[in-house]
Amino acid sequence: MLERKPLFYFILLATLFSWPLFVLPLLLPEMDAAQKTLATSGLWAFAMWGPGFAAIFVTLVIARQPFHTLGLNRLGAKRPYLWAWFLPPVLIVLSGLLTVLLGLGKIDFSFAFMRQQMEQTNTSLPIPVGAIVALQIIQALIFGPLINLLFTLGEELGWRGFLLPRLLPLGRWKALILTGLIWGLWHAPAIAQGHNYPDHPTLGILLMTVFCILLGIIIGWMYLCSRSPWVAAIAHGSLNAWAGLPILFLEPGYDTALGGTLTSMTGWMVMLLFIGWLVWSRRLPVSEDENVSI
Repeated sequence: MLERKPLFYFILLATLFSWPLFVLPLLLPEMDAAQKTLATSGLWAFAMWGPGFAAIFVTLVIARQPFHTLGLNRLGAKRPYLWAWFLPPVLIVLSGLLTVLLGLGKIDFSFAFMRQQMEQTNTSLPIPVGAIVALQIIQALIFGPLINLLFTLGEELGWRGFLLPRLLPLGRWKALILTGLIWGLWHAPAIAQGHNYPDHPTLGILLMTVFCILLGIIIGWMYLCSRSPWVAAIAHGSLNAWAGLPILFLEPGYDTALGGTLTSMTGWMVMLLFIGWLVWSRRLPVSEDENVSI
């Protein structure tokens, strides 16, 4: 049975906590680009814990259920962690390659975008830009998911640890889609400031919502196979670690709505193909049996 009261308070509290932090950079005094970026990143990283704090409060105070119902005490099967760690970079790389194949962007091995960013922030390093990119890739693959776990756990404790299980009485597909819809709209203040879609601050809210629905189905599949928010947090952390990789290899000037990263329409195509494979291989919808083959 769907319990509406905890759901209402969760969405309300997650929004009231995170949205002011998303908007706060607009109120910061004048500062150079590097300082503004650092301040915004810090505020938005803290905002990522809004859903987690809301989930904890609503579970303990509103629903009056024990803390362990959020699943942090459960690790689940091992195989979903492999999917969580390595699937996001595969999807992201494929979205970049598809962007080039469709003519929506051009490969740039001079790393002009990276050079521009370094010039804007007055950054200079004693090693070639190509070496910096290589080090970023190695760091993203080995350490990225764990480093980002500190922040993504806050989101995933809310979206997959609390929200998705409570929406399951609606049916698995409806629960997955509605979780992604709420997740996407929660990003609205950040997207309206140009995050992810700098050329489409208004349209970007819709684009981000579609992205979150598709990605939410994939991460939700991992969660349902493990019933652990740790898996979802690792997948989210891996995604964040690799998210900007295609940008480094593309000439500046492409349309971020159409191609480049996984958040673009090209990325949607990659995710839809993967979701189609999940359905075709009968991995989705996930069986209620805990010993799920993934």
